[in-house]
Amino acid sequence: MGRPLDDAGLDTIFRTARSYNGYTDAPVTQDDIRRIYELTKLAPTSVNQQSARFVWCTTPEAKETLASLASGSNPDKIRKAPATVIIGMDLGFHEHLDWLFPHAPGARDWFPEESRRDHALRNSSLQGAFLIVAARALGFDTGPMSGFDNAKVDEAFFSDQPGVKSNFICTLGHGDPSTIHDRLPRPEFERFNRVV
Repeated sequence: MGRPLDDAGLDTIFRTARSYNGYTDAPVTQDDIRRIYELTKLAPTSVNQQSARFVWCTTPEAKETLASLASGSNPDKIRKAPATVIIGMDLGFHEHLDWLFPHAPGARDWFPEESRRDHALRNSSLQGAFLIVAARALGFDTGPMSGFDNAKVDEAFFSDQPGVKSNFICTLGHGDPSTIHDRLPRPEFERFNRVV
């Protein structure tokens, strides 16, 4: 059974954590990326399908390619971040279920083609959310975003894997507090919740 986090832990992950628009010059190393992934991969997914595919853009060339495919203020955010990760979704996730879900032989047959996109989107989104929590837990800040041309990102970064499609992207680093705005409203419990 898990133990509750103390207030400092809850602050780090939730209460004082923010989505950053800019970062300091502190790097995000290969070791940092691996540490984040080692936590991210523990996200719950349907039958452990692990449908997310991650591309970590850390070089100026990769960041520039990605920035050129983004819209609004996102290109500058990508260029200035130490790293930006593309969270993709593998529509062929079922092909890996023999080893990812070995106690149910034939699990790959549970996902007919017409249902795979929904499952891949849902579960890669869960993994992307865990990536944000993992990064925060390890002392990093994030800036998740849409606002990019999915088809062009797929062509640029997943052309060798035609079954993989981009879901969303997320900048990563040590946040610059001057780049965030006041926290936006969050609804009180009664507005969007019912206990039945």
